[in-house]
Amino acid sequence: MIKYGFLLVTLLISLTGNAQAFGPSAGAQNPAQWMAQVDKTSESEYTLLLNASIEPEWHVYSQFTDPGGSLPLELEFLEAGKAYSLEGPTVESETTTAYSEIFEVDETFFSETAQLSQKIKAEETTEYVKLILKYQVCKEVCINEEKYIVFDLVKENGKVFKDFNDFQEYGNVQEEVEKIEPVKEVVKKEEKQDLWTIFFVAFASGFLALLTPCVFPMIPMTVSFFTKQSKNLAVGRRNAILYGIFIVVIYVLLGSLVTGIFGADALNALSTNVWFNLIFFLLLVVFAVSFFGAFEIMLPNSWANAVDRKADRGGIIGIFFMALALAIVSFSCTGPIVGTLLVQAASEGGLAPILGMLGFSLAIAIPFALFALFPGLMNSLPKSGGWLNSVKVVLGFLELALAFKFLSNADLVLQAHILEREVFLAIWIAIFGAMAFYLFGKIRLSHDSPLTHISSGRLILGLFVLSFTLYLIPGLWGAPLKLISGFPPPLNYSESPYGVGYSKGSVAGLTEGELPEEAELGPYQLVTFTDYDAGMAYAKAENKPVLIDFTGKACVNCRKMEERVWGEPQILGKLQNDVVLISLFVDLKEELPEAEQYVSEVTGKRIQTVGNKWSDFQIEKYQINAQPYYVLLNHNEDELNTPVGYTPDVDEFEAWLEDGISKFND
Repeated sequence: MIKYGFLLVTLLISLTGNAQAFGPSAGAQNPAQWMAQVDKTSESEYTLLLNASIEPEWHVYSQFTDPGGSLPLELEFLEAGKAYSLEGPTVESETTTAYSEIFEVDETFFSETAQLSQKIKAEETTEYVKLILKYQVCKEVCINEEKYIVFDLVKENGKVFKDFNDFQEYGNVQEEVEKIEPVKEVVKKEEKQDLWTIFFVAFASGFLALLTPCVFPMIPMTVSFFTKQSKNLAVGRRNAILYGIFIVVIYVLLGSLVTGIFGADALNALSTNVWFNLIFFLLLVVFAVSFFGAFEIMLPNSWANAVDRKADRGGIIGIFFMALALAIVSFSCTGPIVGTLLVQAASEGGLAPILGMLGFSLAIAIPFALFALFPGLMNSLPKSGGWLNSVKVVLGFLELALAFKFLSNADLVLQAHILEREVFLAIWIAIFGAMAFYLFGKIRLSHDSPLTHISSGRLILGLFVLSFTLYLIPGLWGAPLKLISGFPPPLNYSESPYGVGYSKGSVAGLTEGELPEEAELGPYQLVTFTDYDAGMAYAKAENKPVLIDFTGKACVNCRKMEERVWGEPQILGKLQNDVVLISLFVDLKEELPEAEQYVSEVTGKRIQTVGNKWSDFQIEKYQINAQPYYVLLNHNEDELNTPVGYTPDVDEFEAWLEDGISKFND
């Protein structure tokens, strides 16, 4: 999801209705459960069967699915060819094949149930057949699973083990494991909902770019040119449609270039990098000042002249270069928007830059094709004028507001406390307040046209922006501002982290001396440990379960969980009274003492900071590196239930907490 495009889209859709929030829903627990059995068909021949029960809407991918998509199922038969031989291939039950819009290949998968059947011929001394089953099960996230199966040929039954050591030592193990282990690895893909959100934000941005003075006047000019210069109306329409198609091709190629240069996920790792955020803060400020009219960001004139000469050749090649000329000539208006989109989309990784440019270019290209097909519609277009410049200025305000989110990320990671919550909100109040005054005509820039009156649309947008500004003001005194949760710094990262008029020693009934050793006050003045060992020791002393919160200082979804879910009374009460909270920040840049630095056994990287340590701990212990991620543990460090990630549904998160707490108390 493009995190920061939300603000821009909110302003747009305020005039037309409510927006639907897209995002991954929480995955089911144990989405695929397996059972194993043996059928003896003759003295030395057996049929090994694996049956799976799959949760609704989840899919397990076949061993024959296209390897260019989700991961195919694999069966690794240990000692095959020595103690026994495989008779023919592994046979699958009925599967479904469907086209994947994400991977652009046909994928084959099981739904609801799956059965794998393998015939073997065993030696007389063979007692067991052991295999490792690897597969991917997907819904809105994909889970890589590995199951350890033993077929007991003597007892003619099968067992599924949770632990590789138990699987290896079968024969000494007395108890069969009946339940599949909790999810161990979540592989984040570009989920369809996220991709659609990226597309929608980019399309809305393209629509705004269309309304700038560099692009809008070219619609009637270009369509008229193709219609008049062509042999007949049909050819003119065809050429104008080709022109629109080439606009899309040019921008999608730009998105593909960004993906190819940086790789699918390279920039995602930089999202908490201080220099990355500082550079893009400065970049967006430059974009904003450009939209305010201080200067224009333009590509060299020689590029435009060279492209114009190519466009004179005519034919399809000429039409392509005319589209390229539009992209170059309009760069002073579209460049900052395209740059912002690519910054945000590239930081998401995967197909996001390509899809972002597809949505952006479609919003620009569709009007050219539409007006070419129906030239009479051009009579309904508003005339060019000062309103086009007003669109640019409004975009400048939005770019400036967005810039401070990047600066805030850098400040949070450094823990510099320069841009605390009150300062951030004061800046946003000033920016959106100035935008409201501009829309009401109370502020004019040097290149604005005289404004004798304002339109109804401008009035409505101005009222919306003014309302939003007023909504922000109580945040200066500790209001949670759930509408924009995740954008400003968290409530506890402020000048008054314990509430206005309160200090550390006067909240939540605790004096400073009563606060447990090595603990601090987190969100909502929750007693929080940031060291795993200290938190576990305190939990044992208090006889409470542990809630591990893998989080990040610059993690947007972590802040959303804290502000939208943790603050609800039914959740907050449990966090205060029923668990010991350990928050492990994976992006802290604080250096570890040299004696505590080490090389990770999992990644092979040197662990030098506190954030590196907790990130490596999460990967090694839970085989996942995504935040937020919540784990409930008992005092033996055993999981009480299946860990969960981002769970914005309050009732669902409450049920998860209650389940783990009740199991601890049983």
